[in-house]
Amino acid sequence: MSGNLWQPQPSGAAASLAGRRRFLADMGLGFTGLALGAMLHRDGIARDSTWSPPDGKPHFPPQVKSVIWLFLNGGLSHMESFDPKPMLTKYAGKTIDETPFAAVQDPKKLALERLVVPDANGNQRNKLYPLQAGFKKHGESGIEISDWFPHIARNADRLAVVRSLWTTDSNHGAQTQFHSGRHRNDGEFPNLGAWVHYGLGSLNENLPQFISLGKREYWNKQDGHYLGPAHDATPLRIDPQNPLDFGRPERTFSPEAHGIGVDLLGQLNALRGVEYPDDPALAARVASYELAFRMQKSVPEVVDFTQETAECQKLYGLDQPHSKAFGMQLLAARRFVERGVRFVQIQHGGGGAGAWDAHSRLKANHSGNALAVDQPIGGLLEDLDRRGLLDETLVVLASEFGRTPGTQGADGRDHHIFGFSVCLAGGGLKRGVVHGATDEIGFHAAEDRHYVTDIHATILQQLGLDSRRLEIPGRKRLDIDHGEVIREIIA
Repeated sequence: MSGNLWQPQPSGAAASLAGRRRFLADMGLGFTGLALGAMLHRDGIARDSTWSPPDGKPHFPPQVKSVIWLFLNGGLSHMESFDPKPMLTKYAGKTIDETPFAAVQDPKKLALERLVVPDANGNQRNKLYPLQAGFKKHGESGIEISDWFPHIARNADRLAVVRSLWTTDSNHGAQTQFHSGRHRNDGEFPNLGAWVHYGLGSLNENLPQFISLGKREYWNKQDGHYLGPAHDATPLRIDPQNPLDFGRPERTFSPEAHGIGVDLLGQLNALRGVEYPDDPALAARVASYELAFRMQKSVPEVVDFTQETAECQKLYGLDQPHSKAFGMQLLAARRFVERGVRFVQIQHGGGGAGAWDAHSRLKANHSGNALAVDQPIGGLLEDLDRRGLLDETLVVLASEFGRTPGTQGADGRDHHIFGFSVCLAGGGLKRGVVHGATDEIGFHAAEDRHYVTDIHATILQQLGLDSRRLEIPGRKRLDIDHGEVIREIIA
């Protein structure tokens, strides 16, 4: 694949932006923050006189243009999805100490003094809970995938499954940790989408380069943090009539009135340009307003599916009530990336702890949630591939952590940070491969262990970015923040 996937960005001096942008900024037209990031780095705004932000060009030839980041909030059980463990069924009801796998609870290995905690009923959380879903091998690759995900399983030969992730936040702040790489107790840090937005230029001047779809809880609601709100995602809804906040004028104007207004603004802008000839920050803000104005037309068009065939809509599950909502988000994601949007971040089950948080009734919880996401995800992979977009789009399917091999209460699993799975597809990765492994009961990432930022490093690598070259003065990152590229899954 050709590495020349970026497009050079305009680089005019900030002073050239004086004029109508100045006036629009002072008037404050209500689009603040919607798309400021793309304009900040397009206009080359620096933080000090000795340092300049990225120029929008990749550091080395990229393999992909875009990322679709699918996140299942609450903690998907790796053992009932992409990492089957028949030993759980064989030893069901026994404590881990009563099985050949007692060593997994070694406090030195866990860096914890005690893992086993009695619940309110006196049960021990380390009593193994049998698998709640069947598994089959799929495709030529023979990857084993849960029966709850038949549409994803149909795409087994398109997947790169990493079964050896680990993290450190044992509560749902791990959602933030998976996105940013850092525990919430460490402070607030930019997430992966913000770094991509910060590092690369625009592919479409009429659309934001970083989009967020789906509900986000307060601890995972921001993206840019110390990079600034300029690099937060633009939140959108799948509603052609009202896809973004402040996206429509409060009242309508006739074409004649609009023309008069434009002429007046032009005259006033000329005066403003004389008064403020060199104000790049103000210029960037106004540029964001102008992008927001262009988005009033471009975004509704993207989320209007009337141009899509009935077959395509059915592929994403739009004909089924259980999968329609998520399917619409994924169909919109495909339409966004084919128009040049760089990073689309989609949350499923956001709100509270997250819809996948199955401390009880795991079977009902996961099977119901799978109905909502399985067909849309399978349809997305197939649709991208048949359109020739999968090779230039990297799709990620992740959750903040896995779930315990042992039972919680009678029929659930607790949070589990020591080993879980992530699926990736496209984007110059190998197809139909499994990398890494947990132990026989799914407790620890045992082979080729990867902290969550290894996923980040792999994505940045495919986008042509070196995270160390994105560091800014006074914000040197920990080595683990950068992660290590999982080269074994790269084609």
